Amino acid sequence: MIITSLLDTDLYKFTMMQVVLHQFPGAQVEYRFKCRNPGAQLAPFVDEIREEIRSLCSLHFQESELAYLRSMRFIKSDFVDFLGLFKLNEKYITVTPLPSGDISIEIVGPWLHTILFEIPVLAIVNEVYFRNTQAVPDFPEGRMRLEIKIGQLREEGLSDLKIADYGTRRRFSRAWHEEMMRVLAARLGTHHSPGHGRSVPGQLAGTSNVWLAMKLGLTPLGTMAHEYLQACQALGPRLRDSQIYSFESWAREYRGDLGIALSDVYGMTAFLRDFDLFFCKLFDGARHDSGDPFDWGERMLDHYVRNRVDPRTKTLIFSDGLTVPRTIALYQQFRGRCQLAFGIGTNLTNDLGYEPLQIVIKMVKCNGQPVAKLSDTPSKNMCDDERYLAYLRQVFEIAQPAGTP
Repeated sequence: MIITSLLDTDLYKFTMMQVVLHQFPGAQVEYRFKCRNPGAQLAPFVDEIREEIRSLCSLHFQESELAYLRSMRFIKSDFVDFLGLFKLNEKYITVTPLPSGDISIEIVGPWLHTILFEIPVLAIVNEVYFRNTQAVPDFPEGRMRLEIKIGQLREEGLSDLKIADYGTRRRFSRAWHEEMMRVLAARLGTHHSPGHGRSVPGQLAGTSNVWLAMKLGLTPLGTMAHEYLQACQALGPRLRDSQIYSFESWAREYRGDLGIALSDVYGMTAFLRDFDLFFCKLFDGARHDSGDPFDWGERMLDHYVRNRVDPRTKTLIFSDGLTVPRTIALYQQFRGRCQLAFGIGTNLTNDLGYEPLQIVIKMVKCNGQPVAKLSDTPSKNMCDDERYLAYLRQVFEIAQPAGTP
């Protein structure tokens, strides 16, 4: 089976799930799947995908996995106790073939009991697709491409550039993901410094994948995702204040820990309008996930300066469609001006010479109300209700992109 551990997911699923348990245990949600590759044929593999999901729903957390989660300073004991009883339930997920050759995946149920579906289901769709379309994978090509990336990162003057693996959802396969991370850990991880006589951190900061972090002794990384801020559109007291409400709710849960704010649920302008002096000081930094990253970084640094906060004390995380050359270019532009981190996804975990699947599962409703993301990259918007999108633009004073209906 493709997924053999419920830890084989991104850390931010657990950090968000803990907030859901403590603050929104009764929330009901709906998620939808979308494949952005024109003409991709997934329907022939529906039965195989369903079988893998059935296997996923048979898993429970092992004692060693619960102990690992409990060892994290920001994971609370009662949440781990809850996970000790937890299993995903197949009744909340439906996979249907479409006449176009695509598939529909709908996840409907309590947020607390559906939040862990997204990442492993996307990993399942990817691996089922590629093992059927690439029966003899070109792993030599993948290894060669990985060596090129490592060589680029190890060039002179880049020793402070740190990357992390963010690629679970779109990986080629679980086995390739693990092999790639073992190579990166060996080549870019902690190394011995002869001058100091001790080990020092290398260029691999860690991975978003909790299972691989535990297995390989890496640092698990992650804070919040779009679904958390989207759900707050329905859970907060007033739509206009939903972004503020989401950050305040997060701060109540983590008391200054996990302090990276996601900036692109309503676009950068709306984010900066809400991210006032209080949040500038309270949060450790922000994460970029849509729009031009160079422009975003400059706007963030300028925003900190205008709020009398030293940008060098704050962290900017870039995680949108990064390649190693683009990562290096961003590092060179912002190095020394702030703290930096880079999360590379598909280009690390699915670069064997085949076109990756651009697939997502996004929340579209919470408590029966539409929720949406208004990305700085319009193609990343996902909402079933155009009237709600228009209303959201009006409430957050967001101009409609040119060329959209």
